[in-house]
Amino acid sequence: MPFRRAGPRMSATEEHPAAGGLAPLSPATTGTGLPAIALLYLLGLMMPFDFSIGSLAMSPSRIVLLAVIVPLMINLFTGKYGRVLPADIFFTLHMFWVGVALAVNNPDRVVQNFGATALEFLGGYVVGRACIRTPAQFIALTRFLLWVIALSIPFALIEARTDSAVVLEFFRKLGLNAYADVHHEPRVGLYRAQVNFSHPIHYGLFCSVAISLAFVGLRGAISTFRRFILTGMAVFATFLSLSSGALLAAILQIALIAWDTIFQKLRWRWLLLIGLFCLAYIVVDSLSNRNPIQVMMSYATFSAQTAFWRAIIFEYGMKNVWNNEIFGLGLRDWDRPYWLLSSLDNFWLLMAMRYGIPGFVLIVLGYSSALFQVGRRKFVPLTLVSNLRLGWMFTFLGLSFTLVTVHIWEVVYSFVFFLMGAGLWLIYYEPEEAAQTAPADAGPMRGSPAPLRAPAALSRAAAARIQSGDAAPVAPVAPVAPVSHEPLAESAVSDAAAPEGAAPGADSGTPAGSGSPFTRFSQEKQRSKPPRRRY
Repeated sequence: MPFRRAGPRMSATEEHPAAGGLAPLSPATTGTGLPAIALLYLLGLMMPFDFSIGSLAMSPSRIVLLAVIVPLMINLFTGKYGRVLPADIFFTLHMFWVGVALAVNNPDRVVQNFGATALEFLGGYVVGRACIRTPAQFIALTRFLLWVIALSIPFALIEARTDSAVVLEFFRKLGLNAYADVHHEPRVGLYRAQVNFSHPIHYGLFCSVAISLAFVGLRGAISTFRRFILTGMAVFATFLSLSSGALLAAILQIALIAWDTIFQKLRWRWLLLIGLFCLAYIVVDSLSNRNPIQVMMSYATFSAQTAFWRAIIFEYGMKNVWNNEIFGLGLRDWDRPYWLLSSLDNFWLLMAMRYGIPGFVLIVLGYSSALFQVGRRKFVPLTLVSNLRLGWMFTFLGLSFTLVTVHIWEVVYSFVFFLMGAGLWLIYYEPEEAAQTAPADAGPMRGSPAPLRAPAALSRAAAARIQSGDAAPVAPVAPVAPVSHEPLAESAVSDAAAPEGAAPGADSGTPAGSGSPFTRFSQEKQRSKPPRRRY
């Protein structure tokens, strides 16, 4: 496979954390590979079977999470993995409210179901926060996902042609309780592939998250040809699931990549896109007899019949939300006509129905605050960290809309929030200075001024004039430092001009009222605005 490449060198803070810095999870995390806990967790997710311990339903990934969730949560809230983020707080409060809602609605089932939900949701999230905290670890995670997708494609092709889940059948022959086969009518002449997941939707959603991570995140780390190959592989695997929700995630990511490529030189391209989206929402809301969410769900399907059922489910689902707005329904069945099926293809709607409006608001606040904080980070364009941030953002912007049309549970539910936690290191990460001045594709940035050079000593002619008394002695000129791309603050200028040993901001030795020791031209140059950074 084409991903064997040395990971980027970590900054000094990551290699040798200072007091108050980021403490490593273990000595193994300072390498370029995937930390052991994350690797075991991901391998557990790929195992398509479960088992029971007494009355508890367990799976390989839940075993891993059960062993690590308590120490990792303690470390998270004591600042071992960077400062505590709003998403950490909102997600923890959401899980607290889940316990309250289940206790009110299902007191006889609260312990078992709350434990399983907390393990999958908070457990997956905190493993991502704890284990993926450097560019090298994030690239190792991307490599792992691409390897899994590549290995799954032959089995997905067999399943798409024969409707036989080869992987699940293999685990059944081993005597394990593998997931049940999900059989559907063929679409476009193919059967839906679920491979090693509990549903084709989950297989498609898992494959779709690698599209932006491969094409955008690995830009500069591997060649353009290899990025196209790996991205095409992820898109093809997503297609084999024949899930409209997964395909919607892929289409949205490709659209975002195209927009970014076409308008790359436009600095406010994302504000323009948000403005166009808001305008489209207003136009659809004004011209249609349905709300824009229902319109979007109707077009994000393979058939008009599916669109009709989703519209009906959304209508009756919202009635249940407003009838149980505080504590939700818990695990109780929802009110609907007798002819309407019980399935719900809308993750956000189910959160509101099951845990009430407070539970819904808390998970949305955690989700949106994570996207907002990562999105507002400024890195030099086309550097490695900037590409990883953009790839992660495209992935979750696509997922945000897709979760309106699909529901996720168990393995993929945990994986989605693991991937969210795995990207939050971008909020507090500070790249090395060298990494900020050169793009990931190597070569100097266009428009970057060349470093100025100055003589280290006087010329021979100047020295002769000094010896003859024709000129006053002049101190040798110190070498001029390379020009920085960042404007200096006034305090930094004044501190640099202060005499040695003086406190920052103290008097520089110029008598009061005598004026500046600089010439008039130096003063004008100092008062002028620093040059704007050019990309």
